[in-house]
Amino acid sequence: MVTEAPRNTNPSPPAPLPGGEGGQRPGEGIARLNASFCCSELGINSSVSGATWLHRFALVATFCTFVLIIAGALVTGNEAGLAVPDWPLSYGSLMPPMVGGIRYEHGHRMIAGFVGLLTTVLAFWLWRRESRRSVRMLGFIALGAVVAQGILGGITVLFFLPTIISVSHACLAQAFFCLMVSLTLVTSPGWRQGVRQLEARGNSFFQRLCAFTTGFIYLQLILGAALRHSRSGIVFHLVGALVVTVLVMLVVTRVLRYYPDVSSLFRAALVLSILLLAQLFLGMGSYLMRLAARQDVQPALAMVTITTAHVAVGALVLVTSLILTLQSYRVLPQANKMRRFSAAPQKVAL
Repeated sequence: MVTEAPRNTNPSPPAPLPGGEGGQRPGEGIARLNASFCCSELGINSSVSGATWLHRFALVATFCTFVLIIAGALVTGNEAGLAVPDWPLSYGSLMPPMVGGIRYEHGHRMIAGFVGLLTTVLAFWLWRRESRRSVRMLGFIALGAVVAQGILGGITVLFFLPTIISVSHACLAQAFFCLMVSLTLVTSPGWRQGVRQLEARGNSFFQRLCAFTTGFIYLQLILGAALRHSRSGIVFHLVGALVVTVLVMLVVTRVLRYYPDVSSLFRAALVLSILLLAQLFLGMGSYLMRLAARQDVQPALAMVTITTAHVAVGALVLVTSLILTLQSYRVLPQANKMRRFSAAPQKVAL
């Protein structure tokens, strides 16, 4: 008779797997560390990618702002400011027939509306994603400027192009362009990386000279806007052009003498000198064309082209000088006030 062996009613727990405590398989701890590292790296890459796209969006908005300045200059050059006599609609509709001066005035309004939309998106994007409070504030200042610019444009039409409002409209356009260029600069990857601080080479004087030059260029653009809208003040504009030329020559000479190895300053100074030379030739051409076309009933195409280019290059001269000023406060040791626009300084090659 075969008897069945008694079963073990209280089995012992299974032996742990080799390689670690609690049944951890070999390499499982390393795998967890790798997974954690990958998640952390993914978060960093996501943040960098978001900042890159923010900068690209700011760059597109800035380019559209430059196109808007050209469109506004075409309206003035073609004397089409009252081609559409109502506002905010155009002849009571969103899309009037694009004929004659209407295509310039209404085209200008459409581009302005698009720039306003881009600026709104940029301001709220900065508010959500930008860690620097000063940059977030700059975004909302730009938003306020574009709203004010739209209101000034409407007042200009409704009150039949009063000179003071028209000049203010033109000047605020240049200031808004400066704001957009500043936002594009301070959101760029190069600005966020920080720079190696340079030794003192008369930096404080150079920074003040750059700032004063930028301010005087803006004043010269105000004089130019007054000349275009009132047909007077040519003497003040010519004197202003002479002063701007001297100031820019001083800035460029100082860069070549003291900072030829600082690429951010050298490039800006080189571009500024080229733009100034082009602007002087365009200014002379605009003046001669206006003298020749004093008896014309309608503005000639050549005159409109040269005067519009004169306005566009003037805007580029202004923002290039602004970039040079901001870069001088960034890379030179005395730049304490502008340091808040950049991330924590790091030592990197220029």
